[in-house]
Amino acid sequence: MSDLHIRPAIHPDIDAVLRFWREAAEGTSISDDHDGVARLISRDPEALILAERDGVLAGTVIAGFDGWRCSAYRLAVHPDHRRQGIASALMEAAEQRFAALGGRRIDAMVLEANERAHHTWASAGYHREDHWRRWVKPLSGAGSAEQPHGA
Repeated sequence: MSDLHIRPAIHPDIDAVLRFWREAAEGTSISDDHDGVARLISRDPEALILAERDGVLAGTVIAGFDGWRCSAYRLAVHPDHRRQGIASALMEAAEQRFAALGGRRIDAMVLEANERAHHTWASAGYHREDHWRRWVKPLSGAGSAEQPHGA
C-alpha cells in the first residue's frame, strides 16, 4: 500500500470528487453538489479524506466530528481499485482523526441494500445497531429530497 497517498481534500478537488462519487459511490445525497462539498471543506478542512494511487482518485471517506459524535459517510472505492486495502486505509485514517479529536464511537451511514458495504464495515469491526433509525427532513429551499447514501 506504499503507493497509496491519503490526504484531506482541498477546494480544487471538489469537481473530481463529485465525478468520482457518481461512478464509485452508491446512491446520492442532497449535498452532492459543488456548494455542499465546498461547505464541508470550508467548515472542516480535514473531514473529507481522499486516497490516491499514482495521482488518480481511488477512494474517499468523510470523517465528520461535531464535538459529540464521530460520523463516517461516503466510504467509496473506485471499482477498478477495490479489494486492494483502500477502504481499510481510509477508515484507519478516519479512526486516527477521530481518536486525535477525542472521539469515543464512530457511527457509519451504510445503505441497507449495499451488501458489499456490509461486509466491508463488518470486517473492519463495525456492527449494525437495529434499535436506531435515521429520521430526515430536508430544509426548506435545500433542493430535491435526499436519496439514501453511504457505503
